[in-house]
Amino acid sequence: MNAARLKHFSRLFVELAVLLGLYLLGCLIAAWLPWPIPGGVIGMALLLLAFAFGWVKPAALQLGAGLLMAEMLLFFIPALMSLLDYGTLLRDDGWRILLVIAASTLMVMLVTAFTVELAVRARRSHEA
Repeated sequence: MNAARLKHFSRLFVELAVLLGLYLLGCLIAAWLPWPIPGGVIGMALLLLAFAFGWVKPAALQLGAGLLMAEMLLFFIPALMSLLDYGTLLRDDGWRILLVIAASTLMVMLVTAFTVELAVRARRSHEA
């Protein structure tokens, strides 16, 4: 194994360890707090704080996050396979389920777009 490949894998390992550490820290905090917030959400908030305060640069975790994003489909396959057990539900109420999925996806996209737009406007007015 050459030095470049070893450096690549060691960087990937460190980035994945940081992301896993933040997740586990979020799970610990979720276990301590009486709030109904999952540890993964708290871990993401910790990652956001680390980015916001400049403790971690987003580019420093790009390789590990990219790998996790590329393999994300594997996490959804078991959920999709369980749909085979509910064929009658999908035949009877499938259109309603699809309507809810489509409407909620659209709402998330709209809220995200408006939030980004507000953040960009606030940054531009702050810079001016």
